[in-house]
Amino acid sequence: MRYEDLIGRDLKDVRAAIRNGAYRGHTAGLAPGRLQANLVILPEAHALDFLRFCLRNPKPCPIVGVGDTGDPRMPTLGDIDLRTDLPSYRIHRDGVPAGDAPDICDLWSDDLVGVALGCSFTFEHALIAAGIDLWHVTHDRTVPMFRSTRPTVPAGPFAGPMVVSLRMIPEDRAREAAAISARYPQAHGAPVHTGDPAALGIADAGAPDWGDPVPLPAGHVPMFWACGVTPQAALAGAKLPFAITHTPGHMLICDMAEDADAPPVAPGRIPDQQGVMP
Repeated sequence: MRYEDLIGRDLKDVRAAIRNGAYRGHTAGLAPGRLQANLVILPEAHALDFLRFCLRNPKPCPIVGVGDTGDPRMPTLGDIDLRTDLPSYRIHRDGVPAGDAPDICDLWSDDLVGVALGCSFTFEHALIAAGIDLWHVTHDRTVPMFRSTRPTVPAGPFAGPMVVSLRMIPEDRAREAAAISARYPQAHGAPVHTGDPAALGIADAGAPDWGDPVPLPAGHVPMFWACGVTPQAALAGAKLPFAITHTPGHMLICDMAEDADAPPVAPGRIPDQQGVMP
């Protein structure tokens, strides 16, 4: 099944296509109105340290769900089966990506714990609804993601750089885009940086570490949001013998509605270089 076949379809159809293996692509723009989540699955012996890492780094790692040990369901997020409900899973061995898999039924074990983290794809729906074009969605690509030089707060073996995602936004819509995304704290909230990529240690904004490059047109400003791929960078440093994550761009789509509980930010305000509203 192609991406175009699922645009505009409801959650039931999208989840069925993913669960039965008919669709294996990225999830940006799919099932609008539903919370999308990054996923980390790891042995219980490391879960507490990982949850500490997320709590200490809520901007890139906003926790939206935690499963029970050995249980592949996540009922707080809906009719979820963590073994089948992502389009693509990434397997990590000794901290190194060891390939992607269409499902993890044969890898699931009784000591595994699933942790779901908010995803910026959630606020993208609001940006699109406001008429702000997102090139990667329009052109069926995965959002570009970069390792930044901003450190995370360590917890146990987990540490590493914050990963950020890039969207090129028309200059006259940048403040509005920041204000809209700020309403979604469970989806990384406001940008962490707007402007020169070099301030984040990114030498070439056209060469992402994950995802696909996007055009950098004149009249647009680069805006960077904290990204839920940050735990994958932390897994590399922790060198766990075994862990599973989503393949970047291939998210868990939940039953619950997108979180817009935070009060809206007044138009005309934009985060500073640290992502703080003035």
